[in-house]
Amino acid sequence: MSNSAPFGVLMVNLGTPEAPTPEAVRKYLGEFLWDPRVIDVSRPVWWAILNGFILRTRPRKVAEAYASIWTDEGSPLMSYSRKQQRALAARLEASMGQPIPVELAMTYGSPSMEEAGLKLRKSGVGRILVLPMYPQFSRSTTAAVFDRLADALKPCPHLPELRMIRDFHDHPLYIKALANTVREHWQALGKQGHLMLSYHGIPKRYATQGDPYPTHCERTSELVAEELGLSSTQWSHTYQSRFGREEWLKPYTDVTLKAWGKEGREHVDVMCPAFSADCLETLEEISEENREYFKESGGGEYHYIPALNDRDDHIDLLESLVNQHTQGW
Repeated sequence: MSNSAPFGVLMVNLGTPEAPTPEAVRKYLGEFLWDPRVIDVSRPVWWAILNGFILRTRPRKVAEAYASIWTDEGSPLMSYSRKQQRALAARLEASMGQPIPVELAMTYGSPSMEEAGLKLRKSGVGRILVLPMYPQFSRSTTAAVFDRLADALKPCPHLPELRMIRDFHDHPLYIKALANTVREHWQALGKQGHLMLSYHGIPKRYATQGDPYPTHCERTSELVAEELGLSSTQWSHTYQSRFGREEWLKPYTDVTLKAWGKEGREHVDVMCPAFSADCLETLEEISEENREYFKESGGGEYHYIPALNDRDDHIDLLESLVNQHTQGW
């Protein structure tokens, strides 16, 4: 096999339905929620709950939420992921003086690991750097990428040399990029509000069992606040997107915003550092749904600060990560 490029990069994010329809959402949720890394309930019990109730009732409501954020380019997550892919490929080609294959895969849905892997194989690379687009490690995200990739490689008679980036929650360029988004928002607005850093939640039980995710999230928040020069009273750290009845990481974003609204808090700015690209959980849940919770409870101004998406300083980070983790290749 020819090997014109020294390595290839496999960018991986969570996934998205192919359309904002109940049918497409049902297919996507069926794959996503069946992963034991995401829901670790006994398989027979969970199969009955998932197929007997959740996939019968949730797809229509979730499809409506997706429809509220869908664009002419399709799913925002897919659109931004493609832009990140193209931007990173251009950066690497410019810095290395030759094309470096960069492919995109989703843990659930399309493009699949198999599709992206086949493209990398056809490009002739024998070494692949796996770049999960999750700054903070969790069993339910980064570990799920590892599992899915391993499953995709099982039929292969010849495996590539692999390296995988576990996390970058405290990388200086990541912290700088996040802080830049906040500074630019405050500059455009002409004033500074209380900063809420909201992260996707996980069951508290996962953390008790050793998942380092909350520790990573807390460190990210501390470093962003430090970079911005904020005092402890000027920022808060919360968790969103809980699912089911068991206790998840606290404090909860929605509960906190409702309480702040009742207190009459005048100005809140919310960012979501765990999301590398805007998606349903940021554009619908945070920017729309939680805004309503805050305002209807009596709160004042509410602003969502977009994810890093395809900003130049985010691509700076991705390029740095690739350079760092491909040393010797």
